[in-house]
Amino acid sequence: MSNPIGTEAPRLYHTLRCKNAESMISWLKDVLGFRERVIYRRDNVVVHAELSFGSSILMLGADRPDAYGKRVGELEGRRTDSVYLAVDDPDALYARVKASGAPIEMELYETDYGSRDFAARDPEGGLWSFGTYWPKVGEDPLPG
Repeated sequence: MSNPIGTEAPRLYHTLRCKNAESMISWLKDVLGFRERVIYRRDNVVVHAELSFGSSILMLGADRPDAYGKRVGELEGRRTDSVYLAVDDPDALYARVKASGAPIEMELYETDYGSRDFAARDPEGGLWSFGTYWPKVGEDPLPG
């Protein structure tokens, strides 16, 4: 590695397989503010999409029985993950998420470490947490 810690591009990318990738893409863009980087479709099916949020990229595609899909498994009953998205204005985002009809799992609150957070479900039931806590490589972590 030639770049010092904290100065290189992200290396960790969250990926999703979606029952309705087109609907998820619309929600991510219209409600959360993601931007379309690229969408590859084959026979009107989203096989790979990249959406950006700041310097982060979320990759997703339609759930399908290809080799990767078989490794990941069925969508039903396998979700143990969640996504955390650091945002500048959680109050404004909360209003947009709530207006979209997304189920709010945790109302806005102040954490004991100074973040303003809330949690909601995406259109496919995935859990997303949003807040002002934004850890960065190269900075000291919170005291524990």
